[in-house]
Amino acid sequence: MLNQPSRAWLPVKILKREIILFFTAMMFFTRLPVPKRLPFSQTYLNRAARYFPLVGVLVGGIGAVTVWLAGLIFPPSVAILLSMVATVLATGAFHEDGFADACDGFGGGYTKARVLEIMKDSRLGTFGALGLGVMLALKFTALMQLDAAQLPWALVAGHSLSRFASVTLIFALKYVRDDLTGKAKPLAVKLSVAGMMLAALFGFAPVATLGVPALWALAPVAAVTALAAAYFVRRIGGYTGDCLGAVQQLAEVTFYLAIVAFNSVVGLG
Repeated sequence: MLNQPSRAWLPVKILKREIILFFTAMMFFTRLPVPKRLPFSQTYLNRAARYFPLVGVLVGGIGAVTVWLAGLIFPPSVAILLSMVATVLATGAFHEDGFADACDGFGGGYTKARVLEIMKDSRLGTFGALGLGVMLALKFTALMQLDAAQLPWALVAGHSLSRFASVTLIFALKYVRDDLTGKAKPLAVKLSVAGMMLAALFGFAPVATLGVPALWALAPVAAVTALAAAYFVRRIGGYTGDCLGAVQQLAEVTFYLAIVAFNSVVGLG
């Protein structure tokens, strides 16, 4: 009988813990406000990785609402640019920065040590500038080709699925830096099987809203993620935080391009 109160409070404790983990994921991935007294530890951050795709739903939702509202006033090109700006502001260009650093590191480094050294440098180099410019141009061009009815849902699904792609690296590969702080923020470096399954749910659920075109796009996204992971392992033996950002950007733009290709093939574009 004495244990009954504690058992009754167990669901509340679990819910409170999961809320903390979600806000931890928000704190890691965005600049959106979180509770000021949010507890933090490396264990919390590792467990929070299960909610990275759900944060992607939130960020994609910001982009979707922006493109819809802006589309009521501006032409599609301006609305799409504003939605891209909104998502970048929401994340503090977190993933774009990682992609640019990865371009600089792998483009300018010939040894593991040199690649890691370049990626840790906060300065933007030639490879990073070119890579980021091409990435943003591809995103904008691909989004411009989507039907107005597809566009908001594609943004939500693209952001959630691409963050799940990053999570697969945390689950499958080894973190290769000696420290866990990278540059400015700590990093999730472990994920349980249960956490991976929950991340998959949040990553794939928004994809279903787009039907067959998005389901068809899963294969190219999986291929790009696998190829990137294999490349990282070959060059540096695993992943860094910048590698996660690079995979997120690559998976997101691949998702949009795959939908555009599907629409073109079946005559919807």
